[in-house]
Amino acid sequence: MAFWIFMLVMDLLLPFTMIGFGRYFLKKGPKEINAYFGYRTSMSMKNKDTWKYAHQYCGRIWFICGWILLPITVLLMCLVFGKSEDTVGITGGVICGGHLIFVIGSVFPTEIALRRTFDRNGNRR
Repeated sequence: MAFWIFMLVMDLLLPFTMIGFGRYFLKKGPKEINAYFGYRTSMSMKNKDTWKYAHQYCGRIWFICGWILLPITVLLMCLVFGKSEDTVGITGGVICGGHLIFVIGSVFPTEIALRRTFDRNGNRR
């Protein structure tokens, strides 16, 4: 039971992080372009306009994905309630890996949107 609770909490960290940072990026995001915090790709760091656009776009993706992943995670973990620690651990690991696909995968639509909206120099089309 304790291991199941631990795995549930660990698996809920990424959805809650996505919701929190998604909301933050949507509302205000990092003000200055920096190399330490935020959505940092060469295209997003061209100028303030690309920086703000990338954070709003990626923030929307993270916010929505976080809310979608939250109930799915709880449901999947409820399906293994009372099972062996191996089953709970493997299921929790697979769920966490699935979350990472969404976190890393959010880069692709964000970059596509940046390239559709801005030219190579960061000027709006």
